[in-house]
Amino acid sequence: MASFRDLLAQAKSAITEVDTADAATRIERGVIVLDVREPDEYEQGALPSALHIPRGHLEAQIETKIVDKSAPIVVYCAGGVRSAFAAKTLAELGYTDVVSMAGGFGKWKDEGRAWKTPATLNAEQKIRYQRHLLLPEVGIEGQAKLLASKVLMLGAGGLGSPAALYLAAAGVGTIGIVDMDEVDASNLQRQILHNIDRVGDRKVDSAKKTLTMLNPDVNVVTYDTRLEANNIMEIIKGYDVIVDGADNFPSRYLLNDASVKLGIPVVHGSIFRFEGMVTVFDPKNGPTYRDMVPEPPPAELAPSCAEAGVLGVLPGIVGSIQALETIKLLLGLGEGLVGRILAVDTTEMEFRTFKLRVDPNNVVTYANRDRIEVRDLDGLCAPWLSH
Repeated sequence: MASFRDLLAQAKSAITEVDTADAATRIERGVIVLDVREPDEYEQGALPSALHIPRGHLEAQIETKIVDKSAPIVVYCAGGVRSAFAAKTLAELGYTDVVSMAGGFGKWKDEGRAWKTPATLNAEQKIRYQRHLLLPEVGIEGQAKLLASKVLMLGAGGLGSPAALYLAAAGVGTIGIVDMDEVDASNLQRQILHNIDRVGDRKVDSAKKTLTMLNPDVNVVTYDTRLEANNIMEIIKGYDVIVDGADNFPSRYLLNDASVKLGIPVVHGSIFRFEGMVTVFDPKNGPTYRDMVPEPPPAELAPSCAEAGVLGVLPGIVGSIQALETIKLLLGLGEGLVGRILAVDTTEMEFRTFKLRVDPNNVVTYANRDRIEVRDLDGLCAPWLSH
């Protein structure tokens, strides 16, 4: 019967071992760094950008977290023993470019090489966000980033309701809500943050109750006020993303100019009868609202939902997509809607995407941010720049 030493010797004879200096060179070239220690070890310190899969879960999880079996991988543990066994297992699973770091994290740290204390979640959070943690694109690092993020909702109505609910459920740590209205019975057909018992309550108060009951991790900050030039900069400052659920052109232009001046991305949504659209305005990397709508249409061509009606489920679709685009922005995931408009026609159940380009005549840009003067635009939607 083979002893532990025999098994270790067999493993090491079947793999490639490198010292910490060689591992550091490989890491600088961008290889995948795999930490196979136990969670309590990992939480006390790890190599930067390391993917953590405990040795006991390696066979079950590795193929979902590293899909490309030809990708170069440096595996490490505390001292180089578990990583040797892990490297042998990876080779048996078909991974073709794997090395084990001799000496492990202990030697790496003793040599004064770079390491960090990874983000951690408490026990309750690990249960709550378990399905996020299973996604390699999110994991504990991504979830911790969401918990540290701040998103401002412009409106707690049809679009703000589903967007805020999903962002709160996802664990966005701070959600600000701007709305100066009160809950009306006619809202309940689509504004799912509210209920019949709250008719007559302030919308921001009703929204806060719903969101904190859904997820106590979330700090809900309320602004029971109308956004105006004299308060918008102070309100939106410090938020990572703004979700625009405004239903009027002056508010949209005001938000655009302020967000461009501060460089804050805006996830824009709008709805009308059976149709909706979503796009992302990122002042630093793409077109903004003034590129899409240089001038507002006449009032008679832009009736509100109160005048034209809206299918109750439509804002649920559009607001949910806004929440998705917000999470993608916060985590740097996938291909977002910057420079693209996603339009939905629910009568035909068609989704179409259109390109949105920067208007060369638009002067309200991030490059001109120091010249932008944020002003109330009721009836006046021309850009205001200082000269």
